[in-house]
Amino acid sequence: METKQPELTLRRIFIFWVPLAATWLMMSTEGPFLSAIIARLAEPKYNLAAYGVAFAFALIIESPIIMIMSASTKLVRNGEAYRKLRNFTHLLNGLITVAMLICIFPPVFHKIAYDMIGLPPPVAELTHWAFVVLLPWPGAIGFRRFYQGIMIRNNRTRLVAYGTVVRLVTMTLTALGLYFFSALPGAVIGAAALSAGVTLEALASRVMAHSIVNRLMAELRNPGTISVLPDLSYRQIARFYYPLALTPIIAMGTHPLVTFFMGQGRFAIESLAVYPVIHSLVFIFRSMGLSFMEVVITLLGEENEGRIPLRNFALIVGGVITAMLTLIAFTPLNELWFHHISGLSRELTAFARTPTRLFVLMPALSVLMSMQRGTLVNNGHNTPISWATVLEVGSIVAILILTIHYLDWVGAAAAVTAIVLGRVFANAYLALPYFRAMGAKG
Repeated sequence: METKQPELTLRRIFIFWVPLAATWLMMSTEGPFLSAIIARLAEPKYNLAAYGVAFAFALIIESPIIMIMSASTKLVRNGEAYRKLRNFTHLLNGLITVAMLICIFPPVFHKIAYDMIGLPPPVAELTHWAFVVLLPWPGAIGFRRFYQGIMIRNNRTRLVAYGTVVRLVTMTLTALGLYFFSALPGAVIGAAALSAGVTLEALASRVMAHSIVNRLMAELRNPGTISVLPDLSYRQIARFYYPLALTPIIAMGTHPLVTFFMGQGRFAIESLAVYPVIHSLVFIFRSMGLSFMEVVITLLGEENEGRIPLRNFALIVGGVITAMLTLIAFTPLNELWFHHISGLSRELTAFARTPTRLFVLMPALSVLMSMQRGTLVNNGHNTPISWATVLEVGSIVAILILTIHYLDWVGAAAAVTAIVLGRVFANAYLALPYFRAMGAKG
């Protein structure tokens, strides 16, 4: 049964958002931490490049399940919806795990790594072993995101943050243990730490959602006693989720594409080595925006009554995080981060500066994207989200072809420019559907 919510204020948004932002912020430290570990082991260039490629592969495999958190936040309103979306999630998890196994099979992997991407043999071999270790990762992501969405819908955002603490502690202990007590290459250590962390987080999320799940299951045992909402069919779930699933599937394709083009550009090894480190830094600030989508879905209201305070909050967050990244990118703080914290050599630190400066608008664009997507999902208009992603990826590919093959840019600089401009085009495309959704009910 839906209960009337108190007036939406900036303070209430902040209290709801902070645990989710902390969750994404904690996750954003994974990349810099693992990159710093890898950079301090043997053959850092090859291992950083291999870790980045393996992570990109895993991201595209897991992409169909990523938006299940948004789906469970929006759809799990009674016991029947919980049961059906849980079954739907298990099916998707099984399919992506099978896909991961197929890609690990050596003939398939070699076709991708050597023929499609053109990786040097040392990088390709390290990438394969890291990819094998990442096998549990996509399914665990789907499992925990399903239960995280349920906790968010029931205003238990702090529990989501607690689960991330479990993930980070597990990841850190695994990485440090293998760093000090094993002879494994850095790329494999990074992959093992990621897999261990997210698997424990998934189990912790299920345990923390136990009381909510019990209440939802009680509705199934006593139909009609609590919820008066209509049943949710599998056809409705598929229709709702299909555009959402397409979005990350298309978007995650950019990671292998960017990797492929960087491998074709000038200073390929250097670009492949620094890009994961740059991306990890920028992700720290982008995470504040990524955490905002479920906030919008939950708090916007059935009639978009929360639109003004949510918009104002987005403006504040976007401005602050963009200013913070700009400060790092254009001051000596970038040397502190890349050389002293991330462990890059002086040469690679200097190489990373220009791409980082090109990335400074991405945090604000991420906040805007979350506001737009969250509004459209809340209003049931999911299809424009997929088309915006098609435009974004298409723009990235076109810009990469231009900058790499015709203008002969350095790979990392071309990649970052393409990613930022692609996001600008996607935000622009979503502007009209966003305002229409607002106007329809607001």
